[in-house]
Amino acid sequence: MPRLSATTPHLHPDCQIVDSHFGAFCEIGQGSRIKNSTFEDYAYCDRLSDIANTTVGKFANIAAMTRIGPTDHPMDKASLHHFLYRSSYYWEDAADDPAFFAARAARRTVLGPDTWIGHGAIIKPEVTIGAGAVIASGAVVTKDVPPYMIVAGLPASPLRPRFPAKLAARMLQMAWWDWPHETLRAALPDFRTLPAKAFVEKYAN
Repeated sequence: MPRLSATTPHLHPDCQIVDSHFGAFCEIGQGSRIKNSTFEDYAYCDRLSDIANTTVGKFANIAAMTRIGPTDHPMDKASLHHFLYRSSYYWEDAADDPAFFAARAARRTVLGPDTWIGHGAIIKPEVTIGAGAVIASGAVVTKDVPPYMIVAGLPASPLRPRFPAKLAARMLQMAWWDWPHETLRAALPDFRTLPAKAFVEKYAN
């Protein structure tokens, strides 16, 4: 695979991209569908991800076959079916319902920086995943997840923090994900070898 680009996302074959934007060094896995979403710098998803109405933070790691910001149906109406809002599919004289689509698009999901979304996980609309959090494979996330928390299950619930509270707070304050590309390169040996605590002690002000 060619080196990732600071100007153009690397789109693997058979992707569907609609009304979406990508920062530097982004990658979209084969067969993924991305709609009304923003991928910030260095974020990527693996194959067959389905992501809608989502802001994907810097360095987010999204595994294969995930569903993020899944669209919903009108449960308060007499029918759930999309003939209510995709009406033009069924009748020549009926228009689609723009208000329904606008309300759906406004229900944003937010993935914080350096999050890890495991294989097959589902994250519901209007959920925020904090920086550095981990979503276990197969989890269904219906509520906000704090930074540096590991969650699992259906519905997802906290397993344990990744780091002690003081270390997590220092990581958030340091915000290495906002460093320039050259600074990241210079620190690469320490990213690879130092535990998080030692890394923070070396680089945090």
